[in-house]
Amino acid sequence: MANPNDPALHSWIDIAPGSDFPIQNLPFGVFETEEHGPRLGVAISEYVLDLYAVSQFGFFEDLELGAKMPKVFRRRSLNQFIALGRPAWRAVRQRVSELLRHDNAALRADEVMRECLLRQSEVQMLRPVKPHNYTDFYSSIEHATNVGIMFRDPANALLPNWRHIPIGYHGRASSIVVSGTDIRRPNGQRKAPDAAAPTFGPSQQLDFELEVGFIVGKGTQLGDTVPIQNAEDHIFGLVLFNDWSARDIQSWEYVPLGPFLGKSFGSSVSPWVVTLDALEPFRVAGPVQEPEPLLYLRQLDKHNFDVNLEVVIQPEGGPETTVSHSNFGLMYWSMAQQLTHQASNGCNLQVGDLYASGTISGPTPDSLGSMLELAWRGTRPLPLADGSERKFLLDGDTVTMRGYCERDGLRIGFGEVTGKILPAPVL
Repeated sequence: MANPNDPALHSWIDIAPGSDFPIQNLPFGVFETEEHGPRLGVAISEYVLDLYAVSQFGFFEDLELGAKMPKVFRRRSLNQFIALGRPAWRAVRQRVSELLRHDNAALRADEVMRECLLRQSEVQMLRPVKPHNYTDFYSSIEHATNVGIMFRDPANALLPNWRHIPIGYHGRASSIVVSGTDIRRPNGQRKAPDAAAPTFGPSQQLDFELEVGFIVGKGTQLGDTVPIQNAEDHIFGLVLFNDWSARDIQSWEYVPLGPFLGKSFGSSVSPWVVTLDALEPFRVAGPVQEPEPLLYLRQLDKHNFDVNLEVVIQPEGGPETTVSHSNFGLMYWSMAQQLTHQASNGCNLQVGDLYASGTISGPTPDSLGSMLELAWRGTRPLPLADGSERKFLLDGDTVTMRGYCERDGLRIGFGEVTGKILPAPVL
């Protein structure tokens, strides 16, 4: 049985060099067409493999997927499939890899291929999971330091707890939308530093946040904890995530309880979930943690992942400008530490829950993961390719984030997460 991650594997489907979706990736998502309702699929090259259609041809019959198969492949989210457990995810990915190999003709018959293989351009991608809960972390030391310099004491930018605990807050799961969904500029209270009182109206400091999210694949009971060495057993896969932020609303409201309306108006998630198994070849060590974390957060081995990230801004009718290049491997607190800390008080995890990394910024000016930092709170306007400048995002701007891993000729990509800013609603 071939390893699905084997760099030597080739598919009978033509896969262009630089494609995000070679046979070694096989991320899971949910799609629909005019002819059919929602179905689960796997990305391969520029195509979607319809897992329900594959099941109807009997290709999964010998897999131990339980009584829910094949109905599990006709759902609006991956949740029920994920709930089958890691052995089921691996079995399906392994079988799909076998079916797509260059030396396997089972799917290549015209009738079968017509039913099972669709172009991504011809389907509508849906939000991949239905998250019961959403936690947003604050785990980039560069980002936290920059924010501390801007808003607090430059000499003591990090708060005393930051190096000891993965900081996070419970966000709004209902406003997480799939890539391609327009984002409406939020209204809210803002107070200028020199103003006597707040005003209400459209945010004037709309921002993006470059993040990577992970999906919970194994739940726990209320009162249970997750030891650090077992944390990744509870992770199904990773997505790109844009945590849209209204900085002026946020800065007025966040004391003393933290983010609220400045964050909950919309967050965008990429449609394809790249499994932790597919990312295994791209493990890296994270930054050295000083002081050493408390015992329950101490981790061995490599728990960060070398994911290259970029952010592009495109004004309406104008060209794209790449404004940031960063990397997920820079995160100070790993996903394993985040999940272990979340469950350390007995908080129950649920399948499909979404955890976001927090803004991913690096040490160089071109690796910052938000407009807040790139334009340094509006004091250093960012030039775009069309000759305009941005302190924060304008109506009509489209923000696109892309991510991929690449090593020894193997590329595993995430696709993209994109969203266009629409004007605020009229009250």
